[in-house]
Amino acid sequence: MNTEKLMAISPIDGRYGDKCAELREIFSEYGLIHRRVVVECAWLKALAAEKGIPECRLTAAQAKAVDRLASEFSPADAQRVKDIERTTNHDVKAVEYFLKEKLAPAFGKSGAKTLEFVHFGCTSEDINNMSHALMLRDGQKALRAAMDELTGGIASRAKLWAKVPMLAHTHGQPASPTTVGKELAVVSRRLKRQAAEIDRLVMPAKMNGAVGNFNAHFAAYPKVDWERLSRRVIEGMGLRQNQLTTQIESHDGIAELFDAICRWNSVLLDFDRDVWMYVSMGYFKQRTVKGEIGSSTMPHKVNPIDFENSEGNLGLANAVMGFMARKLAVSRMQRDLTDSTTLRNMGVGFGYTLIAIRSTLKGLGKLELNEERLAADLDANWEVLAEPIQTVMRKVGMDRPYERLKELTRGRRVTAEIMRDFVRSLPLPKADRERLLKMTPANYIGIAAKLAKRA
Repeated sequence: MNTEKLMAISPIDGRYGDKCAELREIFSEYGLIHRRVVVECAWLKALAAEKGIPECRLTAAQAKAVDRLASEFSPADAQRVKDIERTTNHDVKAVEYFLKEKLAPAFGKSGAKTLEFVHFGCTSEDINNMSHALMLRDGQKALRAAMDELTGGIASRAKLWAKVPMLAHTHGQPASPTTVGKELAVVSRRLKRQAAEIDRLVMPAKMNGAVGNFNAHFAAYPKVDWERLSRRVIEGMGLRQNQLTTQIESHDGIAELFDAICRWNSVLLDFDRDVWMYVSMGYFKQRTVKGEIGSSTMPHKVNPIDFENSEGNLGLANAVMGFMARKLAVSRMQRDLTDSTTLRNMGVGFGYTLIAIRSTLKGLGKLELNEERLAADLDANWEVLAEPIQTVMRKVGMDRPYERLKELTRGRRVTAEIMRDFVRSLPLPKADRERLLKMTPANYIGIAAKLAKRA
């Protein structure tokens, strides 16, 4: 760990920095400034292509310079923007001045007037909301790749262990058996469903001026279809136009995205806790890693630290994104600035989520089934067969089936012989009796193995 990481305030940039490194380019100050430049350049090119704005025209060389500035933007360029901001004390205005400064050599004296169309008609929020939407779009891609990797890992194990029987536990008590694979398939399917909700969302954006009415635009060019021009720029970046806004884009779309990610995270957190329980019950063993220490004083311990790490980081992620989803949808009248400082923390929620996913992935890679323990637990709980026996008794019309099995099994452990003697004592059809006598906790799994393959 280098000195910079050692001095980091947040573990996202310090201890866990390598687990979410790809988010730095997206959610850092550099990432925000870069996307502001991209938006400003796209807007300038759109103005230049509009027939109704003859004063704004780009030569082929000038257009190439604009494209190059957007595509080759560097950390040194971002630092120049920050240097200008020391004077302007306004971050977006600093970007405008940087663009004019950077493009001036390529535009020359003849293009000086064209450079005045940089940021033309825009309020800062036109640039910011677009930039934030692009950051979220790109961050969503990075997060979804990790989500799919983890979901795939769970699904592959669901199929691998589809037929391995396991005692279920409802309310923490022994319940009808299932299979390890089927329970993993439940998680896989839940994660996929919530991921589909994330994929459904397309970030809204606006480029309509100071209070959302294209006031300045129409004052200068009343014949231009500004809504169409704006929509072309927005949709060209893979976003969708919000036609009715105040000075800010309402952030409802951001709230929807954060809520959707929080739901996905909650499913993963549920999985982390269940695996933790299964490890403590001995259903899973953890593959040891040479050199790793589980406890500073108890040499025998191999703790489920990866799942614990994931659970903690998911809690942090949901706290941050949950707050932002509630806060960002609220703004006083046409504009207040409380959203600005809040939005700078978007990457925090994404960072904690990505750290959590990679911790679970690491833990998943260490898991090994303890089939002996699974089998022993099943064999120690023959009372779970009370359910199929009383169900067959109901089928043939026997008196008080539920109550009779309750008297036999409730609150105590029963052996295989006790259950089989009870079945033999019942006046059941031969086929039903034989099927029940062959039944064990390990093979009483219904269609669990079939369901597991649907992960």
